[in-house]
Amino acid sequence: MSFEWLYDWLPVTFYYLMATLLLLANLTAWVSILFLVPGNWIMVLLSALFYAFMPGQENSGISLTVLLIAVALAGLGELVEMLGGSAGAAKKGASRRAMILSLLGTFFLSVIGAMVGTPFLPPFGTVLGAVLGGSVGAYIGAYLGEVWKGNETVDRYEIGRAAFVGRILGVVGKMAIGVIILVMITIDSFI
Repeated sequence: MSFEWLYDWLPVTFYYLMATLLLLANLTAWVSILFLVPGNWIMVLLSALFYAFMPGQENSGISLTVLLIAVALAGLGELVEMLGGSAGAAKKGASRRAMILSLLGTFFLSVIGAMVGTPFLPPFGTVLGAVLGGSVGAYIGAYLGEVWKGNETVDRYEIGRAAFVGRILGVVGKMAIGVIILVMITIDSFI
């Protein structure tokens, strides 16, 4: 009995199995954005490994162009997330101090929020703690920055609220960019 068909079938099947595993790993990396993990960069890294070690099958496989676009998008996602709270505060006329303290508050309270939220409702407590903690940190940082500068109380609340909303929108923006990366790489690896 001849098994030549197996030699033709096996490499193609293995390729698509690996592409499916890449999709699942990238989907997990995308969800990890909620846990303060740089999921977009993990998707880029996994896709670069796939590009390097998995030869394409007849016009399929991740192209270098798509990989470079994914790198640019991952950088943009980090920028959107990082500047979300500060940009929201800046839109309301926040001082430079308020924007810097908003960034610092976002970082520290995101980490604290994730740690505090984890025991109460894992894994959702971690996500809520990180996102809400970061947003509250943006609010507190912007508010304290305006107190330090001596701005009016009404302005402080408005600027803090804008930083809070901006931080949430920053995370949503980073996740939206992550969806673009995920879809782009998945299509390129399968087609």
